[in-house]
Formats: sequence, C-alpha cells, structure tokens
Amino acid sequence: MTDYRNINIKNKRATFDYEILETWVAGIVLTGTEIKSIRLGKASMNDCYCYVNGGELWIRGLNISEYYWGTYNNHQPKRDRKLLLQRREIDKITRALQDNGLTVVGLRLFINERGLAKTLIGLARGRKNYDKREYIKTKDAKREISRVMVAAVRQK
Repeated sequence: MTDYRNINIKNKRATFDYEILETWVAGIVLTGTEIKSIRLGKASMNDCYCYVNGGELWIRGLNISEYYWGTYNNHQPKRDRKLLLQRREIDKITRALQDNGLTVVGLRLFINERGLAKTLIGLARGRKNYDKREYIKTKDAKREISRVMVAAVRQK
C-alpha cells in the first residue's frame, strides 16, 4: 500500500509567475473518486486559480484525473471545487481581490496527518519579465552559495 501522506503536488509556475504576498491552507470539498485519485498522485495544479462566488471561495483549473477503477460514479476532471475557509479569511480575500493586479492562485495540494486533502493558496501579484529574470538570478546565486558551503564542509 502506498503512503498517501507523501502526496505533495505543487504548482511550480506559480512562484515563478507571481510574487506571493500571503498564504492560507484551505480544505477542499471532494467526491470519493477524487480523493482516491489524489492519493494515487493523479492531480495537476497547472493554471489553477481561485475566485469568490456568492461569498464562497472556489478553485478552477485543478485537474484531478478520473479514478481508474471508478464506474459511472466517476467525477469530472476539471470541475470547479469549493474551498473551505473561515468567513473572516474569505472576507479578507474578497477585499484583496478588489485591488487591481492581485489574484489568488493554488500553490500546493497535499494530504495532512488526518488523511484530509488540503490546498495551500496564495494571494499573488503578477511579475513582469524583468522581475522573473531577477528572481532567476537570486535563485541561482542562492544555489551557488549552498554548493560552495557544502563543498567547504566536505573538505574539513
């Protein structure tokens, strides 16, 4: 049996395309075949974002593949899913989304210690191309510094 607690599906483009200002952990309303697919690691967070509709927070673009052994009860892979947050957090997100240039993106999908599927969402501002180049430079510099530090420790 696979250890489903190691499920950690990331949206790798989100941190590159957006500057993350604030994050929240939200529960997701799922059907039975959806959680089974997530436990098998059959999900993708590419191009997913969140929106507020009727005072509720929804995630769009989260692709959970159909469960292989699912029958006629199988789910739609790209349907919108409701996120579970406290009212004051949803109100804060709603106020933040009224500012121009801000959006809420899905960053990570994981299963917590109790076996529940959770998603890490973040309030984000889009990056310009020159910001992306600067981000790559700082990331490469940090990687090079860590390589030098590891090499120095090994020589001792």
